[in-house]
Amino acid sequence: MLELRPTCEHCNKSLSPNSLEARICTYECTFCAVCVDDVLSNVCPNCGGGFVPRPIRPSKNWKNGNFLVMHPASTNVKHRPVDPDVQAALMALVGGLPPEKR
Repeated sequence: MLELRPTCEHCNKSLSPNSLEARICTYECTFCAVCVDDVLSNVCPNCGGGFVPRPIRPSKNWKNGNFLVMHPASTNVKHRPVDPDVQAALMALVGGLPPEKR
């Protein structure tokens, strides 16, 4: 089950379960769109992968109990501000590779 984390790991901005601003990597690291674009340059500081928009879990029980009430968003905040020097070193390794080539 996808963990819907409540905040951006870098800036700690609130990201509600239905946020269109939430971005995740393949390991579910969660950042806001602004941080992904302006701080991270679409490079996850934890794994080096890229980001995609986080899916929105249905708020209503449309089928089989698969909805937010039965599978609520996480309340576990992972606030880990990115060190700009460490991110720059990672960017130097990744270079201009697109996420699918990393």
